[in-house]
Amino acid sequence: MTLIALLIGLIIERLATQIFHWRRMRWLDRIIDKGFTLSARFANWPPVIPVIALTIALVLPVAGVTIALVDRLFGFPHLILAVVVLFFSLGPNDIGEDVNEYCSALEDGDDARVDQTAKALVEDAVPDDPLERIRCVEEAVCIQANNRLFAVIFWFVLLGPLGPLGAWSYRVTDLVRRRAVFQAGRDDRESTTIEPLRHAAEALHGWLAWIPARLTAVGYAVAGHFDAALAAWRAGDGEPAGTASENSERLLARVGVAALALHEADDEDLSARGVRGATAAKRLVFRLLLIWAVIISAMTLYGWTV
Repeated sequence: MTLIALLIGLIIERLATQIFHWRRMRWLDRIIDKGFTLSARFANWPPVIPVIALTIALVLPVAGVTIALVDRLFGFPHLILAVVVLFFSLGPNDIGEDVNEYCSALEDGDDARVDQTAKALVEDAVPDDPLERIRCVEEAVCIQANNRLFAVIFWFVLLGPLGPLGAWSYRVTDLVRRRAVFQAGRDDRESTTIEPLRHAAEALHGWLAWIPARLTAVGYAVAGHFDAALAAWRAGDGEPAGTASENSERLLARVGVAALALHEADDEDLSARGVRGATAAKRLVFRLLLIWAVIISAMTLYGWTV
């Protein structure tokens, strides 16, 4: 059942490009903001407690429906629920579409659109230097693939019949993290009160992403240039240890880019180099997605998943 729901969810995720905006779930921002406001009443508590409480509040409705539908009507209602929840848990944007938009902007020579599409992938400001921006986008594709795809799939498969609960829980931590980062970045007095919540939200999300990030990094090595990826993993990046989320992102960026094994060409302009790098990163991600699908299928065949 898990495999069937996963395959249907991934197919819909690839084909239903015109309804991707539904997955942004902007209406949840008001609920999350309300949760942040209420957490101010518990200022003496560790900030991770209200963040966890907010996450649980957003997860409970899906948890209740998931548990209620298990083993009902031969599992068909549960299958429908799993597909719907998985679709909304993936993303919020399709990484392939984002890469295609970025490459199209590079080919058109539209600097404003290049900057905009690069920011959509990096989810932060991008360097002004074209070469640094190209490298930053390649790293971002490797990082975002785990956040948008592989971590969701990991928790969906790991929890078996409660897979929708696992996938949605991970997505909720990401939604809370994104909103906390947005609110903390506002230039006003209120943003200072949310800074501890932002760190707590990033920590919670980082804990859930820790194992999937390392499985994804291993997958990059298998799907790409193994020796280069392994060397990059062992070498480290020379940066001081950060949070769980920061360490995972650095690992994914380092190993993913190394697995691409891209070589510079003397006669290649910056636009062509950017397109080649982003396309190579996208292909690496989808090769790994295929590998995961094969592994999950084999696990299902041998009864290791439900």
